[in-house]
Amino acid sequence: MTLERLGTGIGWRPEIADAVERMPGVDWVEVVAENTCPGHLPESLRRLRERGVTVVPHGVSLGLGGADRPDEDRLTALAERVAALGSPLVTEHIAFVRAGGERTASPVLEAGHLLPVPRTRDALDVLCENVRIAQAALPVPLAVENIAAIVSWPEEMTEGQFLYDLADRTGVRLLIDVANLHTNHVNRGEDPAKALAELPVEAIAYVHVAGGFERDGVWHDSHAHPVPPAVLDILTGLASRVTPPGVLLERDENFPEPAELERELAAIRAAVAAGGGGAGGPWEPSPAVPASDVPDAVRERVGLAQTAMLSSLVAGTPVPEGFDRARMGVQARALAAKRADVVAKVAPELPEILGAGYRAAFLAYAQERPMTDGYRRDALEFAGELLRAGRPGDGPSHRRLERWWLERAGAAPRRSRVRRALLRRG
Repeated sequence: MTLERLGTGIGWRPEIADAVERMPGVDWVEVVAENTCPGHLPESLRRLRERGVTVVPHGVSLGLGGADRPDEDRLTALAERVAALGSPLVTEHIAFVRAGGERTASPVLEAGHLLPVPRTRDALDVLCENVRIAQAALPVPLAVENIAAIVSWPEEMTEGQFLYDLADRTGVRLLIDVANLHTNHVNRGEDPAKALAELPVEAIAYVHVAGGFERDGVWHDSHAHPVPPAVLDILTGLASRVTPPGVLLERDENFPEPAELERELAAIRAAVAAGGGGAGGPWEPSPAVPASDVPDAVRERVGLAQTAMLSSLVAGTPVPEGFDRARMGVQARALAAKRADVVAKVAPELPEILGAGYRAAFLAYAQERPMTDGYRRDALEFAGELLRAGRPGDGPSHRRLERWWLERAGAAPRRSRVRRALLRRG
């Protein structure tokens, strides 16, 4: 199936909505699916759609690479956003975002971040079945994105081989993030040219381009910094093999002036033009092989491995064998920092009430309490823990925090309840 050509686009975010509407040469935009409400689309998105600008929803929470089958409610919600936006396709990630549960006899843990799946035959079998389930539930073609990673699994395949087999077995389209290829080059020693050479580039639905920064030998895919020349060079290399149907600039925070964003879009167009465009052509996967259910034993093996890895990152359990301990430490700190940042966004009253002490207090809380039910619940539980501990100590701030908690949770957190729970655990 041939997808429409998208052109050059930018990630739509509320902070730059007005600038995006006025920006020349923006052919399409991408929105984070979970941040849109089908019945209450922002007026900016409505106006863009009325002008004929394509809007593509980009999901972040399905966890298609996880050991469990995709959640039906999440798939339904994603399909509703596709319908509301009139989108020609929908995208997600080759990643897992949670682990644990009945399959592993352990609590469900949320990463709050996209984590890499092991490039093993077991993980590929699970991913392929999960992608087929998602494809059947969505009303438009699905494309899946390669992610950036700080840590590496003990693996059986290269990224290019893994993605080729995934596309070949399922017919899924690929969203190739060239910034993530650069990230994996710096952090994991992977050659982006080799990865591109192994890909079925004709299966690409579109391309992501984004910036980041390097610290202590680790590249952080921040989406908050200018696009570096190395990323544009990878884009040119890709464009020398195939003309991508669409290329999109991602920027999630630390937004520059609109003129700077326009310059980055111009640099992206120039990088694609420098590639010259490969022959390309319609891509078709291998003849369909009747899908068979992945045995529970395979899903269990993948689930246990992912739970051990995630638990070491967010719950302080030992680092599994085969992982670089230093890199796991970097990833654990990055997850905790992101968790603190997102909680501050979904509950901005908390840093306002706690002032300069917010971040240290949250990071101390995060060391003891893995996230199990999303960021809003995380914010409530963090505030409840502070109140049960009698913090913050000064009267006005304590009363403000208690009022905030009561308005959202409905019952006062009592220190006596915590003491009883601690006694039971002891």
